[in-house]
Amino acid sequence: MLAVSTEAPTFTAPVVGDDIGEIDLTDRLEEEAPIVLVFFPGPFTEVCTNELVTFRDGLEAFEAVDATVYGVHTDTPGSLQAFRERHDFDFGLISDTSREIVEAYDVRADFDAFGVYDVPDRAVYIIDADGRIAYAWVADDPATEPDYDVLQNAVQDAAEA
Repeated sequence: MLAVSTEAPTFTAPVVGDDIGEIDLTDRLEEEAPIVLVFFPGPFTEVCTNELVTFRDGLEAFEAVDATVYGVHTDTPGSLQAFRERHDFDFGLISDTSREIVEAYDVRADFDAFGVYDVPDRAVYIIDADGRIAYAWVADDPATEPDYDVLQNAVQDAAEA
């Protein structure tokens, strides 16, 4: 896990929103910070779906402090688009098929018990307007979701910094 207050790794990658486009983190920080990166191990799985639905349902609280949420996974844009449409996510899903983002944020994982390899661990990073990590959390167990109240407080703090 990357340490709080360190510079967040920048990247450019495909992002699935209403259309498939591209995200350049450096450019987005100027307009969308704080940015919440939600790494999740498996689209269409129960815990990941529950987690992202919770973000979807709580999106207004993030938007109230001008924060922007993005999910991050190693699937293709087409797969992430289907996942996004099925659950009506109002935030973008970043496709990291090269695994460069997962590596840079130190969240690459293998889950032997599930036969799943080379995917993101469940993690959340909040990046402030200065491009620094304001909050970092990585699950000890892939079935564990983040503490959403703690996240809301961390986003509020990052927005006020």
